[in-house]
Amino acid sequence: MTSEPQEYADRSYRSGPAIAGGVLLLGLAAWMGGDALLRGDGRVPLFAVAGLLTVVPLIVAFTVRPVVLAGDNRVLIRNPFRTIHVPWGAVETVRARYSAELLTEGAVYQLWAIPVSLRERGKATRHNQRLAAGEEPRGGLLGTMRGPSAPQDNQPRTAPADASVAELRELAERRREEPEAAGTVTIRWAWELMAPAAFGALLLMILWVTG
Repeated sequence: MTSEPQEYADRSYRSGPAIAGGVLLLGLAAWMGGDALLRGDGRVPLFAVAGLLTVVPLIVAFTVRPVVLAGDNRVLIRNPFRTIHVPWGAVETVRARYSAELLTEGAVYQLWAIPVSLRERGKATRHNQRLAAGEEPRGGLLGTMRGPSAPQDNQPRTAPADASVAELRELAERRREEPEAAGTVTIRWAWELMAPAAFGALLLMILWVTG
């Protein structure tokens, strides 16, 4: 049986800054929670356990977990609390507005792994406008580098999220009519993250009320 990573091995989209931030937050949570468990008095260790049960799954869900995996026949969207399998035949379009979205069968699914940066989009737009106007592209720090030593940047730019969405949209349009790309959308909830987070939050509430 073909494994999930092999089935979706063609293209993978993740947010590097989100993963880096998540790793840092997990390290901070482990340090603070571990210190409270080892050195805390009274009910402090219980609060630490409840806090870790609540916080760690949420950090993983919103930073490390999101990914979009695109294969020849379908796309997998792993968001914080859901995993959506969408065959290309069911995809209407993929777009990037204030967030990256995939539209299918009357539903809209956000692509958490492809965050849209309005700042990057604005930089690309201004750069392309300067090229269209025949102006010299800015180079170096704050656009201060000019002349022969400046980096060559005479090509149009596209914001990273817009480039990823365009690639997914092109793949959907190309594979939509293939027989292998037919099928229905399936969704699986991430109970392995939701259950411990809910239990930890409930335990925190009980400890707070009975404290």
